[in-house]
Amino acid sequence: MHACMHMGGKKMVAISNERLPLTNYTIGVILICSSMVFMGFGESAAAQVVPAMFSFGDSLIDVGNNNFLSSIAKANYDPYGIDFRGGPSGRFTNGRTVVDMLGNLLGLPYAPAFADPNTKGNRILRGVNYASAAAGILDETGQHYGDRYSLSQQVLNFESTLNELRKMMGGTNLTQYLAKSIAVLVFGSNDYINNYLMPSLYSSSSTYTPPAFANLLLNRYATHILALHSLGLRKFVLVGIGPLGCIPNQRASGRAPPGRCVDYVNQILGTFNQGLRSLVTQLNINHPGAIFVYGNAYGAFGDILNNPASYGFNVIDRGCCGIGRNQGQITCLPFAVPCSNRDQYMFWDAFHPTAAANAVLAWRAFNGPPSDCYPINVQQMALI
Repeated sequence: MHACMHMGGKKMVAISNERLPLTNYTIGVILICSSMVFMGFGESAAAQVVPAMFSFGDSLIDVGNNNFLSSIAKANYDPYGIDFRGGPSGRFTNGRTVVDMLGNLLGLPYAPAFADPNTKGNRILRGVNYASAAAGILDETGQHYGDRYSLSQQVLNFESTLNELRKMMGGTNLTQYLAKSIAVLVFGSNDYINNYLMPSLYSSSSTYTPPAFANLLLNRYATHILALHSLGLRKFVLVGIGPLGCIPNQRASGRAPPGRCVDYVNQILGTFNQGLRSLVTQLNINHPGAIFVYGNAYGAFGDILNNPASYGFNVIDRGCCGIGRNQGQITCLPFAVPCSNRDQYMFWDAFHPTAAANAVLAWRAFNGPPSDCYPINVQQMALI
């Protein structure tokens, strides 16, 4: 379902079935958002301002890559996609992902999944999505789920897309195209949830202190970011990790009192998020021909958790679909019956936000102040 918003105040606007707050940002976004309601499946609403968007990440932005992999981390069945015009697609939410919405705001159609055999020819010209559920910065992260495209593999997959693009447009045109395109990277959550915080399956927590593990992740991450830069990308949105201690899965773990987030989990993420923001500063200094942006997912989610009613949310501590305590002990099973008031839930299942929550995050990334997107937002980046 389509939704956009202005951030911050109490007044609500309903677009489709996702309700979002209005404040004093430019009224032009209302025109953009209203037009989205009438657009066909996969079409963009705004004028196209960048040639393409390439998305790298995990299940938060997977649009169906894991459908084609030997993995138990899949979402290509009901009720996933219950509010998505195409039905279940492999998106781990009820509707659109944050990159679907960000792409719309940039005037781009939904980027196809790299693993889809139909992702070729003209379909790749406005971007490709490489994200894979259970993927991490570290290759071993999420291996208990089966196959997945880790960060390093996603970089290799991008190289294969480049080979196709080079044949289609030639070297000089490709260089200009890549320099103006936007790369979105959403990594790190699985390196904690499906690695560091699973001592029975992974040794990382006994090998590394939380700060040392964060540094390991950041050093590995920087290597792959620079690899993408060397391949020609120049505009990067590096999204931090949200407050994982507050997701239904962690609330259901019994490691915090009822109604409380798992503070320890949130605390150990601080080193990673602070380090990623510092990395962005350093990358901008070292690569003046490029722009790197830090997306403060932790702060944006924190605002919703602290002021849910102002964003239209009534339920922030359990999933709309799931089993067990907080509907957080297992993801949404096939043909499960989800909650009916999905636009009032922050979480769709044990791990993933609803489309309504994704809309808040997308708009803050696109139009937010430096506290949301540092040093500039995605809209400003697109115009460079």
